[in-house]
Amino acid sequence: MILDHEVTKPQRKERKESLYGGLPVRAAAVLRTQNLAIGYRLSRRQERVVAAGLDVQVEAGEMVCLLGPNGAGKSTLMRTLAGLQPALAGDIWLAGTLLGKLSASELARRLSVVLTDRVDVGNLSAFGLVSLGRHPYTGWSGGLNETDRAAVVAALDAVGATALSQRPVLELSDGERQKVLIARALAQEPRLILLDEPTAFLDLPRRVEMMGMLRTLARETGKAILLSTHDLDLALRSADRLWLLGGDGLLHAGAPEDLVLSGAFERAFASQRVNFDAFSGSFRIERPAAGIVHLRGEGLSRRWTERALEREGYCVDNERAGIPVAEIVIDPDAPIWWLRRDGEEESFATIGALLRGLRRRGE
Repeated sequence: MILDHEVTKPQRKERKESLYGGLPVRAAAVLRTQNLAIGYRLSRRQERVVAAGLDVQVEAGEMVCLLGPNGAGKSTLMRTLAGLQPALAGDIWLAGTLLGKLSASELARRLSVVLTDRVDVGNLSAFGLVSLGRHPYTGWSGGLNETDRAAVVAALDAVGATALSQRPVLELSDGERQKVLIARALAQEPRLILLDEPTAFLDLPRRVEMMGMLRTLARETGKAILLSTHDLDLALRSADRLWLLGGDGLLHAGAPEDLVLSGAFERAFASQRVNFDAFSGSFRIERPAAGIVHLRGEGLSRRWTERALEREGYCVDNERAGIPVAEIVIDPDAPIWWLRRDGEEESFATIGALLRGLRRRGE
């Protein structure tokens, strides 16, 4: 079942009179599903349904992130949308045509897929690997004409990998290799790009760069981009819309902010020891309460001091009634952290030293 947080019930009813057999469709929908059921056929009469009743779409020029806890069925959904696994029921429309009606060549001109699996490409250069994306246009010979070469060059430039074109793929870092794989997908000139965990092997700065690049590509090229990811924070910050697939088989679709406000995001990732803080948009580890701390200070030093204290289980609240376990004052000129407690005062040159002082006093 799909839960759409972007429209009201009257709007849903009105939009049912639109194209494609009554499904609410926006003008530029590139990918659309209707009453889709995904899962596995165990035998002729037995099925394992992972999710059903999915009516979702991806529009041209937008980036959609598919999120969900492990085992919810994200990979199953991505494989089904890519035509790599049959649907149990329902329809998938790609650029206005049923997926099952497209020939292999037609499908390759509309859809490209970037998988997490590492593929052995031998001694191919980056240019050679990206050139493989022109296969739907080159025919059996695989020879590149001027148009094909221009498309490869443009794809490498779009992902910032022009300088990598002559380097062997085997020598590239994970981040460089992923850029080249995305360039190969772009060289294919599809309407839709599906990416399975594109940031899986990247460090945090490269993950941020990758998500920003994908969003920019969607905007500048007009292509629809759908990616699955476990980078929840980056998805909240980068995606135009989220598809949130829960372990209960329900799929919530909407702007990231709407899914947070509705509580759907928090419910999907509910855990006994981890809570989603809707105010900060981040997950917090549950820790035993250590007490209230009064904090005085400004700017960046104050913000990171708050984060450190919250990590230790302290509640920073200058307004709450009651006696605080400690008062901390940040000297803006040094900075120096002054810890005042039980009539005593001690100074610290770093936040780490301040935390050790708090622990020592709590023993």
